[in-house]
Amino acid sequence: MKILVTGATGQLGSELISVLKNKSSEIGPIDKKYYKCDIFSADSGTLDISSKQNISYVFEKTKPDIVINCAAFTDVDACETKPELAMKVNAIGPFYLAKNCSKIAARLVHISTDYIFSGDNSKPYCEWDIASPCGIYGKSKLLGEKYINAQTDKFFIIRTSWLYGYNGKNFVKTILNLAKEKKQIKVVRDQIGTPTNANDLAHHILKIACTENYGIYHCSGNGHQTSWFDFASLIVKYAGLNCRVEPCSTQEFSRAARRPTYSVLDNLMLRCTVGDEMRIWQDALFAYINRLKLEGKI
Repeated sequence: MKILVTGATGQLGSELISVLKNKSSEIGPIDKKYYKCDIFSADSGTLDISSKQNISYVFEKTKPDIVINCAAFTDVDACETKPELAMKVNAIGPFYLAKNCSKIAARLVHISTDYIFSGDNSKPYCEWDIASPCGIYGKSKLLGEKYINAQTDKFFIIRTSWLYGYNGKNFVKTILNLAKEKKQIKVVRDQIGTPTNANDLAHHILKIACTENYGIYHCSGNGHQTSWFDFASLIVKYAGLNCRVEPCSTQEFSRAARRPTYSVLDNLMLRCTVGDEMRIWQDALFAYINRLKLEGKI
């Protein structure tokens, strides 16, 4: 089996490759179907997914059985000022990937986001809920989903939220760095969601990808919903840092892109198919912080 991972140097792409090479995640071993697979990793330096010619060349060279698309333009504020780039990477890129996958009957796993929803809900979003993004990032990601659906039948669209991993930038690392430098930090408490550990997500991507249960999945951390403020408070607590976390409102921060007020996803499709082994988000965060401590990064 040949697997092509795009966005391979990002926090999810790098985690996927690590899990594939180690044949196990923090949750447990992966399916034995992957034990002898050939892994082809591509980042923005080796594959421009918005280039029709570039994608055709890589597909001809690798002839993948499974393509896992972790490539995305995820800077939500920059998307507001660079809509063309957002369109190319988040919509046109998936279109080309899906079209090439269809030609060779390869399976496409595409990572999407909670930002395709308005954030106006008061209960967790299911896969069938109507998408209504409020910013360019969400709109471009939703269009990417639609293009995939139109181009191939063998697709898995996996939506996640509040993702953090061991490689690259994320909210947990930002809070850890701020807490080391300052005695007090402010974090918004009126945005609600559930954090997702990239290791957990990688494990479930591989569970899903070797099946024929095609369609849309939600895959985020389990447990009670939380706010960015409570999330940050627990990060500081687990890390044992001497920093006070103060709550504030979204209005106190001037940002180019509107953030969803409510981003909780219900992993309904997971429970109905391959099973939902996503850890309680507090447990996954505790394991993440402990690993950083062992590696001397805290």
